[in-house]
Amino acid sequence: MQVPQALIQSLQHIAGFEPSAFEQVHASGDQVVSIRLNPAKPIPSPIIKLNGGVPWCDHGYYLKERPFFTFDPLLHAGAYYVQEASSMFVWQALQQLMPDQAGKKVLDVCAAPGGKSTLLASHFKDGLVVANEVIKNRAAILVENISKWGTAAAVVTNNDPSHFQSLPGYFDLILADAPCSGSGLFRKDPDAIDHWSEDNVVLCSQRQQRILSDMLPALKEEGILIYSTCSYSEAENEAIADWLIAEMGMKSMTLELNADWGIIETSAKDSGATGYRFYPNRLMGEGFYLAAFQKQRSEGYKKQKPNQINFLSKNEIQQLEASLPLKEGLSYFLQSGAIRGIPEQWMAEIGLLASHLYIKKAGVEIGSLKGKDLVPAHELALSGLIKSHFSSLEIDLEQALLYLKRKDLVLNGPNGWNLLQYCGLSLGWVKVLPNRINNYYPAQWRILKD
Repeated sequence: MQVPQALIQSLQHIAGFEPSAFEQVHASGDQVVSIRLNPAKPIPSPIIKLNGGVPWCDHGYYLKERPFFTFDPLLHAGAYYVQEASSMFVWQALQQLMPDQAGKKVLDVCAAPGGKSTLLASHFKDGLVVANEVIKNRAAILVENISKWGTAAAVVTNNDPSHFQSLPGYFDLILADAPCSGSGLFRKDPDAIDHWSEDNVVLCSQRQQRILSDMLPALKEEGILIYSTCSYSEAENEAIADWLIAEMGMKSMTLELNADWGIIETSAKDSGATGYRFYPNRLMGEGFYLAAFQKQRSEGYKKQKPNQINFLSKNEIQQLEASLPLKEGLSYFLQSGAIRGIPEQWMAEIGLLASHLYIKKAGVEIGSLKGKDLVPAHELALSGLIKSHFSSLEIDLEQALLYLKRKDLVLNGPNGWNLLQYCGLSLGWVKVLPNRINNYYPAQWRILKD
């Protein structure tokens, strides 16, 4: 693999850059595979062959080899997310900058496919996570991954960053993992080299400034911005930090590092803003940059009138509660004919967000009422909102793969709705009938490969 010489030349003066070692590690062809476990869905440790922890993330682990993830039911159950190790440093930033996570409202403004959104959801387990993606088909992937993670207090939106200006001073924290030139992923994706150019770096830098200027009004005064890229270029990293301080009223924040991690602390040329660089020749991970900021001024949050929410009737609630043993503390509402649930403390926020944004998913889809019956939704199966005494069937790997391919199953179980489980984690619903079993795995998510 030949790294563009224009990139090498542009990095000569950057702290921690070692040209020879940098080129050597890219030429080696080595691959680092890492996953982040879902703390809400523990699994038996021997099931996945771990190879040590990612030192800056409590739930991050390296793997000894790259398995065929598509054929692992645990991935489909939301037990883990395949995430690049360097990008898990967001977890360390959250732990240090906002350890008190309860009641916080946070936004992931460039969220698809969902790695950092699910990380936010694990940290802000008593907060509200809004995950936004501007591209429609990528927003659908984001919905799938957030649903598999099982987070109830999450909203997925499909909006341009400028739309968040209608929510001034609303969020406690915004994560902007901005679209970039992608040089930090050359080792992982060699094809990205063909798309890299100095002109593209300039275009990406301009796009990053537009995204940040569009959505920063939604950050409250003294709120925290975490900015990151998978680029090495100064124009997309330290230069953006200078711009945030000079033009956007932001203050640089610093993090404590362990020297053994191999992360390089940098200072932006004009402002001295602190940033953190990841080089693959110095640590087990790919190229990454992160900087954190605190907002110094704000227009102030103005209370706004929310959209009208379509709540369930008393009879519908009684029918729901009679059909499913759901955990306490949920509020229910109707959206497009489906019942959805969200923790009570966030119910009021759904109407407000819906009055300004296009919502793809809010809370967890519970199911739909069909006459006197309730058809449970797949999101519910993955959510952890069902009490443990509901009927479930434990299946083996072969049966799990048949289910995930949406093929016919032969199982012994009580008639009616049953949760299928693999290694104790729910995969989804089947309905056992006297002469057959109906497979309710979502057709659009099914495994297509044999």
